[in-house]
This record gives sequence, C-alpha cells and structure tokens, in this order.
Amino acid sequence: MVRAAVLPAVGAPLEITGIDLPEPGPGQVRVRLAAAGVCHSDLSLSDGTMRVPVPAVLGHEGAGTVVSVGEGVTHVSPGAGVILNWAPSCGRCHACSLGEVWLCANALTGAGTVYARRTDGTDLYPGLNVAAFAEETVVPAACALPAPDGVPLTDAALLGCAVLTGYGAVHHSAKVQPGETVAVFGVGGVGLATLQAARIAGASKIVAVDVSPEKESLARRAGATDYLVASENTAREIRGLTDKQGVDVAVECVGRAVTIRTAWDSTRRGGRTTVVGIGGKDQQVTFNALEIFHWGRTLSGCVYGNSDPAKDLPVLAEHVRAGRLDLGALVTERIALDGIPGAFDNMLAGKGGRALVVF
Repeated sequence: MVRAAVLPAVGAPLEITGIDLPEPGPGQVRVRLAAAGVCHSDLSLSDGTMRVPVPAVLGHEGAGTVVSVGEGVTHVSPGAGVILNWAPSCGRCHACSLGEVWLCANALTGAGTVYARRTDGTDLYPGLNVAAFAEETVVPAACALPAPDGVPLTDAALLGCAVLTGYGAVHHSAKVQPGETVAVFGVGGVGLATLQAARIAGASKIVAVDVSPEKESLARRAGATDYLVASENTAREIRGLTDKQGVDVAVECVGRAVTIRTAWDSTRRGGRTTVVGIGGKDQQVTFNALEIFHWGRTLSGCVYGNSDPAKDLPVLAEHVRAGRLDLGALVTERIALDGIPGAFDNMLAGKGGRALVVF
C-alpha cells in the first residue's frame, strides 16, 4: 500500500489515497520516488486536453531509488538512483529506425495497461507510463534510466521532462547558434529551462515573454537579457529590441494559438519558431499563403525536446555539475502530494515556475 494522487475521472478533482501496488513482474522496476515535478501536461491530462485512461495516477517527471526489479532487468539494481523516462522508444517502429526516438509510435503503450489497483479493487492506469504522483511506482524497465552521478535525485527529477524539453527545443529543434537572438514565450518550468538552454547555447539576446510581471526575476536569473509582459504589441516590442529585424529563434512554451502566432510574428525574415506548448484542438493558428512565401520563416513542432534521453541525460548532467545549468532555479514551490491541486491552480493562474513534489 502506497499513497498516490489518483485522477478518478477526466475533469474530476485529484484524490490523495492509498493504492495497492504489486511487486514488479518480468521486465519491470519498482521505484521509491524522491521527487516529482508538476508539469502542465499533467493538467492537460486531468482536464481532457490530452487523453488518458482513467482512473489513473498522473505524474511523469520524476526520479527515485530502485526498490526491486523483476526477472530480466539488469541495467539497474536495488538501491540505484533512476530518472523516469515517460516516453521510452521501442527501437523497432519507423520513427525509431530513422533515429527520431521522440516520435516512437509505441512510446505510450504502457499508459493503457493496468499497473495497480485502488483499495476497492478498481483498476488503475499509469498516466504517461510512469505514475510519478505516488510514493512508489512500478514501471517498465525502459522507463527507468540510471541517474547521473553528482546530481541529487530531488533535482534530477526535473531532467525527466522540463529540462529535456527546454534544452532539446533550443539545441535539437531550433538549433540555436552562438550569437543568435532568442525569444521564449511562457516562463513556467519548461520556459525557464529553455531560457537556461539559450544562455548555454551562447545566444546574444534572450527575450522572455509572459503574462505575469512577477516572473521577471525568475526569467532574468535563468538567462533572460530582456523581459516583456505579453500584450498585443509584443511582436513589435521584440522587433524594437533587435534593430527592427525580429529574433532569429522563438520558442513557444504555452500552447495557445495567439502565442504561437505572436512567436512567428516576432522572428526575423528567415527565422525559426519552435512550438513546445501543448494546446487543444480548438486552438487554430492561421497564416496566409503570401506571408509564408514572403517571410521565409520555419514553424516546427517539438515533442519532448526532440530528445533521446539516454544520450541527452549525460550531457545535461555535465552542464549541472559544471554550474551552467541550475536546476534549483526552475523550482518556485516544494510541496507534498496533497499540494498538487494547488499547483494546478497556480498553473492556470500563470503563477510561478515548477512545483516539485518532494517525498
């Protein structure tokens, strides 16, 4: 029996309750969580923007210690620290054969498999494979990656989603080069990681944009050289900061049509816009054919930072150990399990950066 935050139905409040967690079977790993980040994707799952089988235990950004392993698991052992990988690649599908493991067709198959039960016997599903909003979880072996040395597990939890996504958006998707100018829309957990990644990439000017003026200090600590409160004049203001040209790269971390469109409008002729934010189907973005030709801009989606966690985690860990990447700067609130609903409310209100559940 372990405590977990259960989503009983789409749109229903989370319930903090005990669940029956089985011992790991063949190819599975049981993990005691050290920490789990509260990501906007968890909110999107709870409100139905993204689909998830219910009832479910959400949470996909986490790290912890291996309690036990099932038959056939050899890459981790009891007592080892691990980072949870919510989108493990199968290595067999078309995307994996192209090396695009972040687009693996089978990455989320585990989310549709019963992994635990409520005390009344009701089946439970693991939201996004790993069910990190719990004291302990049982995951497929591919979802447990060895934690890097020299990074505390409570901090390492952030590497599992926010940092992989933000860093990858800058280095893999947008491919920011030293001296280029960057605008980041949305200063939540992923946005803060994106700002740090742009600084690491050597961007000459980094403009942070958010609806909240209170986030300016967070943004500047992460690497922003300029801060703008979002308005209908944002694109014009960004051009004013870049010799009337616009930035080379815009990264959208919100998932709203108006923000995506503004990010596009903020880039120079030939600029690149990378969309990280997850929006609903009702968020329609429109362009006319002439402007697509005239501006010569690139607009691209970005899944999980276009990252390969097995390859990228050691790189990120080296940035952390060298002091270039400050994981603590992403966290504005440390909470217990019962603080997750409040963290959801803060996200809806546009407050703070990452809330971190510490066990």
